[in-house]
Amino acid sequence: MSNIYESAANTLGIFNSPCLTKVELRVACKGISDRDALSKPDPCVILKMQSHGQWFEVDRTEVIRTCINPVYSKLFTVDFYFEEVQRLRFEVHDISSTHNGLKEADFLGGMECTLGQIVSQRKLSKSLLKHGNTAGKSSITVIAEELSGNDDYVELAFNARKLDDKDFFSKSDPFLEIFRMNDDATQQLVHRTEVVMNNLSPAWKSFKVSVNSLCSGDPDRRLKCIVWDWDSNGKHDFIGEFTSTFKEMRGAMEGKQIHKMHSFLDYIMGGCQIQFTVAIDFTASNGDPRNSCSLHYIHPYQPNEYLKALVAVGEICQDYDSDKMFPAFGFGARIPPEYTVSHDFAINFNEDNPECAGIQGVVEAYQSCLPKLQLYGPTNIAPIIQKVAKSASEETNTKEASQYFILLILTDGVITDMADTREAIVHASHLPMSVIIVGVGNADFSDMQMLDGDDGILRSPKGEPVLRDIVQFVPFRNFKHASPAALAKSVLAEVPNQVVDYYNGKGIKPKCSSEMYESSRTLAP
Repeated sequence: MSNIYESAANTLGIFNSPCLTKVELRVACKGISDRDALSKPDPCVILKMQSHGQWFEVDRTEVIRTCINPVYSKLFTVDFYFEEVQRLRFEVHDISSTHNGLKEADFLGGMECTLGQIVSQRKLSKSLLKHGNTAGKSSITVIAEELSGNDDYVELAFNARKLDDKDFFSKSDPFLEIFRMNDDATQQLVHRTEVVMNNLSPAWKSFKVSVNSLCSGDPDRRLKCIVWDWDSNGKHDFIGEFTSTFKEMRGAMEGKQIHKMHSFLDYIMGGCQIQFTVAIDFTASNGDPRNSCSLHYIHPYQPNEYLKALVAVGEICQDYDSDKMFPAFGFGARIPPEYTVSHDFAINFNEDNPECAGIQGVVEAYQSCLPKLQLYGPTNIAPIIQKVAKSASEETNTKEASQYFILLILTDGVITDMADTREAIVHASHLPMSVIIVGVGNADFSDMQMLDGDDGILRSPKGEPVLRDIVQFVPFRNFKHASPAALAKSVLAEVPNQVVDYYNGKGIKPKCSSEMYESSRTLAP
């Protein structure tokens, strides 16, 4: 049986060398021209990485309204592998305020390079090429900075009082920009807050930033904070500025506002375990496992899509679980001995102990159970979400960051209990739990996107919104020809933030905790 596991692991390239370091990329553009010469664009930069000849979106900046020379505060954090040619593509799009999607006509220019080129030069500036690789007057600059040494994160919250009123018919619409003063006398944008409309005493939303980004790990480095009055034409009015240091912010009035934001590694290194659970779709739409056309067909050396997805995600999660024992369930099949339909049965048929030894144990239990099942239906996933949520709910009684639950659901079709699933997800969003759904096969999964909160707020049938976005859905076919680790990277990318958001939101600290501080400054006009 191990040859199937080894084949899947090798196919997915599990045994890649570790990342050498992480790199932060800052982006700015100049001279961006809109399609309409009478208006300015609302530009956003999208970062894509190439894998097996295809481009995949990794991340995108914020949208800056009505601007031809945008400087973005959003950072791109990427892993740097010295031994790999990592091809990057930066695309600039005009994002309309009425939609956040991308259209062909919204493309304003692109630039391709390798991460090695950026790292070796530290600052790379190139022309933006439009369709047909024609160069215009617009350009893009990417600055690289190694994320090393102090990688602690802090959460900062700023407010102001009695700001100058710069508007005639209403109060100012203030926003704040924070700049790090570099050794070469240049300044680097660290963060730009949201605009608070019509308010002379704004309280901006708190934000997370690494100490490395904020002050290059040097608490005495000067920081410049500038307050502007936002104008829709992009010509913002200066209100005032002040300078400070992270050390001053941290040390002034001890015991109040600015506090360290605990990172994912803080919780993991503090002893938090990732409890990984697998749920596999055994409905009849998968096809007879004895038929080579079935999604559950077991080939001696070529893993099916279920195995590929399971190994890709499981091999990463198992590193954060000390006992390497994983509960594995099935749904949508008639099971022995009575052959009644079940939507949360243990695939090792041991309901008292559904755990399998390692990912290889899950793979072996999966292939062993197939001949004993009658694939049936319907495709209901609410029961398995509720089962894992019950365990996560018991964990909340400890009031400690000891166990966080990840449920991987592998399914070949759109679920039939959407209302119950929405209810279960809304309930689970209050618990230390994340749900990853991978769509296997060629079904139309468009209705499944609503479970992923990226495009809007998921609500229960009663209208209750999710507390946190805990669901990530991807169709496996999007990664059929991608690099081996692309699927795992996509579905697991949000998990560290979900872990941090849950525990910080509950005020639960890892074993090593830090203080909370506040400071204030007077704006210099």
